[in-house]
Amino acid sequence: MGKRRQKHQDLRALTKKQKKHLKEFGEQHPFHDNVTERHEKTHIMRLPNSPEHSGPDSDEDDGEGKPSAYEQLLSTMNHVAGQDSEDEESEDDDEEEELVNSNEGDVDQSRDDDDEDGDKDDDEDEEDDGEGDAAPAKSTDEEPEEGGMKRVEEKNDDEEEPQEEFTDQVQEAEFCLETNLPVDEGQEEPQQEEPQREEQHLTEDTFVKHVETELSDAEVKMISEGSKTKTQVKWPRLGTLQCVNTLERFPSVGVAPSLPLPSFHKVLEPNWRSLNRSSHPEGGDVPELTDLQKELLRLMGSYRDVYYPECSPLKEGPEVRRAYCLHALNHVLKANSRVLAHNAQLKVKGADEEEEFRDQGLTRPKVLILVPFRDGALRVVQTFIALLETEGKKMDVSHKKRFRDEYGEEPTDRPSNLHRPDDYLAVFSGNVDDHFRIGVSILKRSMRLYSPFYSSDVIIASPLGLRTLLGAEGEAQRDFDFLSSVELLVVDQADVILMQNWEHMLHVLKHMNLQPLDSHGVDFSRVRLWNLNNWASYYRQTLVFSATQEPQINNILSKHCHNYRGQVATKNLPKTGSICQVMVQLPHVFHAFQADSFMDQDARFQFFVDKVLPQFRDSVMSHTLVYVPSYFDFVRLRSYLRKEDVSFASVSEYSQRAEVSQARHYFQRGEKQLMLFSERFHFYKRYTIKGIQNLIFYALPTYAHFYSEVCNMLQVGSLEGVASLTCTVLYSRYDAHRLAGVVGGERAAHMLRSKKSVHLFVTGEENNG
Repeated sequence: MGKRRQKHQDLRALTKKQKKHLKEFGEQHPFHDNVTERHEKTHIMRLPNSPEHSGPDSDEDDGEGKPSAYEQLLSTMNHVAGQDSEDEESEDDDEEEELVNSNEGDVDQSRDDDDEDGDKDDDEDEEDDGEGDAAPAKSTDEEPEEGGMKRVEEKNDDEEEPQEEFTDQVQEAEFCLETNLPVDEGQEEPQQEEPQREEQHLTEDTFVKHVETELSDAEVKMISEGSKTKTQVKWPRLGTLQCVNTLERFPSVGVAPSLPLPSFHKVLEPNWRSLNRSSHPEGGDVPELTDLQKELLRLMGSYRDVYYPECSPLKEGPEVRRAYCLHALNHVLKANSRVLAHNAQLKVKGADEEEEFRDQGLTRPKVLILVPFRDGALRVVQTFIALLETEGKKMDVSHKKRFRDEYGEEPTDRPSNLHRPDDYLAVFSGNVDDHFRIGVSILKRSMRLYSPFYSSDVIIASPLGLRTLLGAEGEAQRDFDFLSSVELLVVDQADVILMQNWEHMLHVLKHMNLQPLDSHGVDFSRVRLWNLNNWASYYRQTLVFSATQEPQINNILSKHCHNYRGQVATKNLPKTGSICQVMVQLPHVFHAFQADSFMDQDARFQFFVDKVLPQFRDSVMSHTLVYVPSYFDFVRLRSYLRKEDVSFASVSEYSQRAEVSQARHYFQRGEKQLMLFSERFHFYKRYTIKGIQNLIFYALPTYAHFYSEVCNMLQVGSLEGVASLTCTVLYSRYDAHRLAGVVGGERAAHMLRSKKSVHLFVTGEENNG
């Protein structure tokens, strides 16, 4: 006990001058340096020849010749530190445990075998790391609530920085790959032959070829300058694929048989063929991989960027999720097994025959999966467990009960009398909280949830959850180093994220693959050269899945993805549009206007004010609903109508329930002539608006089926008969994808090429259009 108090009293004895020196140079002055814990933890991590750290043995060896006074002092301090470490492991003192454990965050002592043990650990984790799911273990400038640390208020400021740096190394040592990837059962010591066989198997793998490819400065310049060649190829299930290539030595994708299925890690061998068994929990014959999954896995295995904008939440969504989860697990297991194999080789050869291996990034997280809701994170983790769990052996998942409580849905959360379309129920099923982030450590036969970010292999988060942690420029407490070495980025349900707040997504993308501000205990001798050269963005694979094509989603691939292997995007035009699902006998008048760019909203607004709105100012044209997809356009129109003293009501996603009920009542009774109706309100609520006789689409809806849904509202509560119903649509040549989704590909092409500015379609008859 006395030794432990003496150690912490040394930390408290730092003066202001020592603190200033520590902040300026990142370390204490040699005569006041007290980093004995750093030496001890570096020895546990087994980092060979680290340029920044050296074990206590190295100091003792250097002192065998003619030790100086300073070297004798260091050896004495190291000797005392080693005794203190032994005392810490054996003694049980509550006061010192609180001081040490307050910075250790979400560190397990061993593993959680059942839910009862998980409950005890969960309580401790909630006290230690605040939110828990946002627990990156950063050495400095860490948020007390978000960063997995709880500081002791009685300690002075001089003590915080050395303790945080020590804590970071404790977590890195606790979750190092040698302990996270144990050897097979029945083996007491890691053997050399098995890692060597596994390494030989990986040498022919596309994964190894991808990470070991060395780019030249000229090739990097070509990629950064945006030189691209585009080709098209047709696959049986995905349809037309647009392939974008930047380097000649990596040709574009050919026909489907030209790309084989990727080789899977041996841990995944028992389960990857039965990938869809989670959708058939009752047993029986497990379906094989679908054609869509096979083609997606072929593209993912080639490590090209993939954009699939036809991922319906009802049909393709579950299939796609299981496919990218398999690919992400395969990537993580191969990367970790490679590091483990090299560690075994270095351990057998010893220091005399040390060989250089470049197999790591600057930080450990390799995969980032962005999903809009907590339910998506729950389904991803469930898929991971299904792929790693073998028959007859239950998967060891730590904090499983806590995760189920925080990410699951209570039966009472959703009313039983809710009547909504099937696609709505598919999107908003489960827990729909959009502020979350969680780290996952993948082991061979177990999985750790709520692991600190810098000790995690996979990070699952929402854009909002990451945005609050990344912070903005100028903020004192922010952290984005854990995104520096992400090798696989998955954006699932990008269309739903677009409906939330796209700025959060762009903010996350801007902080991807930046050089970290701190070292976080990395062994630079093991870091890949392209990570050191700040070329990680050219090696990152990005997978984007969406239910619809949108220019803002396409912008991810064109502006924020620079994969040297190229990109593949699905480009299929719908043959029939959603206008065919309109059941009301209704004339649809499409007005074309000239716009200079996709972002030219002034031209649309001016056309609406000058050409469209005057026709509906008359009292005869009452009961008019104006459908506005963009909230910025919604606010602009609302301000204009107020200025012109127009009788109108407005409903948006920010409206309170009482305001919505009042607006619907006034509009149905005709007390308000117009109603401004935002697309996001329809997306989140799907209310039926009664009393519509005239419908104006200020812009085409993001989802094609929204067009038919809103048009079919006209038959509900109509007072004047079918003949008085009208529908007016505004579009420009930059709305080609949305127009094709409404009227079909061929009709959209004809309308965009036509010199006429007005086109008429009539629904509800035998011959439409």
